[in-house]
Amino acid sequence: MTEMRRSPAELRSMFGENLRILAQKYPSISELSRQLGINRTQFNRYLSGESFPRPDVLARICGFFKVDARVLLEPVSGISSGHDPITGPFLGKFLGAGVETVSDSIFPSGFYRFSRRSFLDRDRFVVGLVWVFRDGGATFVRGYEARAAMEAQGLGMNRDAREFRGLVVRHEDGVSAMISRKDAMTASFNFLSRVTSFENNYWVGYVARTVRDMPDAERVVRMVYEHLGTDIGRAKEACKSGGYCTVDELLPFHQRLLQPDAAFR
Repeated sequence: MTEMRRSPAELRSMFGENLRILAQKYPSISELSRQLGINRTQFNRYLSGESFPRPDVLARICGFFKVDARVLLEPVSGISSGHDPITGPFLGKFLGAGVETVSDSIFPSGFYRFSRRSFLDRDRFVVGLVWVFRDGGATFVRGYEARAAMEAQGLGMNRDAREFRGLVVRHEDGVSAMISRKDAMTASFNFLSRVTSFENNYWVGYVARTVRDMPDAERVVRMVYEHLGTDIGRAKEACKSGGYCTVDELLPFHQRLLQPDAAFR
């Protein structure tokens, strides 16, 4: 009940302190005020605790910084870290900066056909399909393991067991994604960099799986992503060719980018 009895001055002070913390990652208060559509003088009054925004302006501020109205009652560090450790105060300027800046021009939303060498059999390759989409300022990946690949590892082959999801992060020379199956049963780290092509729709990189050393199995292999757009029909056609294949059955440009005869370094 004590929290509900704070005076207007205490609420203004807490809000002003939280707003100063949220504004720290922006080099210019003038630019931040412009992005928020708030007069610079009025914004300074919010920062100092002299004034409090109207409900519509408060909603605009909360939406911009991705926080909720608890900015009136508790330190913003607790609010951010409790909701999202990646974009919270500890990692926000590190991992968080890459999460929130994956533009559609860098890595477009839509379906992607991917190919890579099998981790378990060097003579076979895996072809699959993933869906990349945006939500709340972040970029996500969702897909399903090939049934044959799950069977080869002695794993369940139902839809729930095969599903994987991941988060995309921007880097200086490409993007990465941390991808995991449900309940974090297995995971992989993916790195992709765009390559020159006729439609500018290919990325090449590698995928590393998070498993202990196994002498007879690969842990890191090259991988290709081909952006197919958002057409469901095209995605269904690509899905039909998913699963295991030989090197000769790979699409020509996938084969070229995977460099199957060259050692991965």
